[in-house]
Amino acid sequence: MPSEGPIINTVIFAGFVLLTLFIVYRVSSANTSSDYFAAGSSFTGVQNGVALSGDFLSAASFLGIAGAIAVHGYDGFLYSIGFLVAWLINLLLIAERMRNTGRFTMGDVLSFRMKQRPVRAAAAISTMAITFVYMIAQMAGAGGLVALLADVHSYWGQAMVIAVVGLVMILYVLLGGMKGTTWVQIIKATLLMLCAAMITIFLLGKFGYDFSRVLDEAAANNPNGRDILGPGVEYGKSELTKLDFVSLSLALVLGVGGLPHVLMRFYTVPNAKEARRSVVWAVWTMSLFYLFTLVIGYGAAALVGTPTIVGAPGGENSAAPLLAYRIGGTLLLGIVAAIAFATILAVVAGLTLTASASFAHDVYANMIKRGNVESHKVVRVARLTALGIGLVSIVGGVAVNGQNIAFLVGLAFAFAASANLSTLLFSLFWKRFNTTGTLWGIYSGLISCLLLVVFSPVFSGAADSIFPDVDFAFFPLKNPGIVSIPISFLCAAIGTLFGPRSDDHERQSEMEVRSLTGIGARIG
Repeated sequence: MPSEGPIINTVIFAGFVLLTLFIVYRVSSANTSSDYFAAGSSFTGVQNGVALSGDFLSAASFLGIAGAIAVHGYDGFLYSIGFLVAWLINLLLIAERMRNTGRFTMGDVLSFRMKQRPVRAAAAISTMAITFVYMIAQMAGAGGLVALLADVHSYWGQAMVIAVVGLVMILYVLLGGMKGTTWVQIIKATLLMLCAAMITIFLLGKFGYDFSRVLDEAAANNPNGRDILGPGVEYGKSELTKLDFVSLSLALVLGVGGLPHVLMRFYTVPNAKEARRSVVWAVWTMSLFYLFTLVIGYGAAALVGTPTIVGAPGGENSAAPLLAYRIGGTLLLGIVAAIAFATILAVVAGLTLTASASFAHDVYANMIKRGNVESHKVVRVARLTALGIGLVSIVGGVAVNGQNIAFLVGLAFAFAASANLSTLLFSLFWKRFNTTGTLWGIYSGLISCLLLVVFSPVFSGAADSIFPDVDFAFFPLKNPGIVSIPISFLCAAIGTLFGPRSDDHERQSEMEVRSLTGIGARIG
């Protein structure tokens, strides 16, 4: 990397941060709960769709997936397919009904016709757990990116950079709330799309716009040869079993429907029609982006070479930046670095806002104060919570620095699908569903997913595990989705059938009418 590289990267990134902080400050009007949590429902479907794609196209999408494709080939592209197909669940089953039923958080929907306190507590715990797993993946991306681009290789140097990223993210949330964060997402998504398109065009130009030549060269520069064009191959070994492949697929496809920071975005539009429109725009935007990642991933293998990528600081996550340097020099590398940093900042800001909203709205306002609290006090608690979550995420990011962020996000998706999806779908579509089923569904999914991850090769028994020198893994799969997701659905159904029926038939009828028609739906 050239000596002037870190300087250019830092200047471009600092310029983006200052510009977006100014925009956040200018648009901020987060004085009430509605403003802070849902931007007053003031965004159009198009705006929110682009912001949704910005919220979802994280460091895992840009750095992790490109690196996974460059190193593992077809197996890495699975992330792109899973992330994209998953949006059909939101489009067809969740977006409209959730927008009509709730106010600010997933807890609003789950507790609508259930016992408020235990269900909101469970929803808040689930939201915080999923958010934390997702957030540390982004922080890990920050550390790996800085190691490569800013020429910072020491442990404490990378830890300092992760801390800076976390503090800037906290500023976004404290200053702007949902409105400021949404505009940052819109700007980031636009820049990310332009950057991916630019790299793709430049790359294909080097191969005469013949993608077959790209694939041939990528296979030639990978130890597994043409095997990377098919499923079931890891770099240098063949340990990705078909069952692990299916488990990861289930987590990716079903996880989006349970991600709290995605679900919360449906409240930033004025009605269900705009919520559906948001998802349509998000799907088209991400479809184009993931086509770019396919070219970028195989292109990195072709031009940079898989051994070089694996051996670089940041490992697999360095594929896109190294490719940018090969085709565009220091300037393109600086642009990619700035946009990658912006991606991490924006996504972590959205996650922090979601977690703080869940605690302030579900726990503080509705559980502790039982709804009898002034709006500005709820916003103050949310801001204090955001500060605490940001500090904890910095520590978590330092702990997992160096892991592939697409893989870490895959685990977050497994948690989301296991803990939230069953209860959301049953709440919206099953009249018999009750409080017992809700609690059993959330806690069984969350606990089973956590235990299976702890006793899997992710934590011990493998060279790339967190504790490689010990082996307490009895669950063979790296992603637990194939087991924990069915457990959640099954426990939610059993809890409903054996639990007491709800006596609030009027509330049940109101939820059905509201979710289908939007009559009575409100924000604020």
